[in-house]
Amino acid sequence: MKRAVVTGGAGFLGSHLCERLIEENMEVLCIDNFLTGHPDNVAHLFGKNFKLINMDVTNYVHVKGPVDFIFHFASPASPIDYLKMPIQTLKVGSLGTHKVLGLAKEKSAPLLLASTSEVYGDPLIHPQPEDYWGNVNPIGPRGVYDEAKRFAEAITMAYHRYHKLDTKIVRIFNTFGPRMRKEDGRVVPSFISQAKNNKPITVFGDGNQTRSFCYVDDLIEGIMRLMYSDYNYPVNIGNPNEMSILEFARLIISLTNSDSKIIFKELPEDDPKVRQPDISLAQKVLDWEPQTLLKEGLEKTIDYFKGT
Repeated sequence: MKRAVVTGGAGFLGSHLCERLIEENMEVLCIDNFLTGHPDNVAHLFGKNFKLINMDVTNYVHVKGPVDFIFHFASPASPIDYLKMPIQTLKVGSLGTHKVLGLAKEKSAPLLLASTSEVYGDPLIHPQPEDYWGNVNPIGPRGVYDEAKRFAEAITMAYHRYHKLDTKIVRIFNTFGPRMRKEDGRVVPSFISQAKNNKPITVFGDGNQTRSFCYVDDLIEGIMRLMYSDYNYPVNIGNPNEMSILEFARLIISLTNSDSKIIFKELPEDDPKVRQPDISLAQKVLDWEPQTLLKEGLEKTIDYFKGT
């Protein structure tokens, strides 16, 4: 049986990844310090070749025995988290990535880094291809996340080039689905929580900024294909179906049959005006593209939040 290590495995994306790996008949070692993840996200996996380890990867990473795959997903990932925990965010992107790469080198295991579309910053090219270097404010409040991930990509590529380590980098665009935290500040859980309680839906700026939303199952499929591939450079995984935040708010109101009204607040500093992945590389290299319709994915997510 193959063994996989998933850092940040008790978080939203990490828990879905752990689930998929177990479905693929692997033993999964889930490492998390529960800064933003929660054991409840993986409670259903106990007794299924699954082990949960409370460990802060910025201090050390130690795993006994052989390891076949390493997925590095440890990091706060929503603005409300990384603005509240800027130093922890920088440390997990730098020190944490260094420690996990060390484990990959020790075990001769391929490593997949969870990077982000935020490496493109507030982009001047639209949609964003992998060869775009980005427009990031390194000293702005969002820079702690953007630059942590940019550094993580740089050190991952350094290990690939210098140590010949088999590395993969996925640039994740806005992803949604069950197990998102209601209070994590991202648009999907925020709008759903507000709508189902008939509270005003908060739209920042004029609502014309765009996002592209990918359902979590599609993302995980792309990640697995990337890990199994021979490709060692960054790949965008996301849904190119772009829409404005205002359109999205109206869609959530419709799907939840809510009486919520839309209110507007000032746009946060360095908030990207547009976000849309160019997925032509993923289509070519991984034969991947999203399969889940936005409405279908949102209905599953809304059902999840009804139970929380």
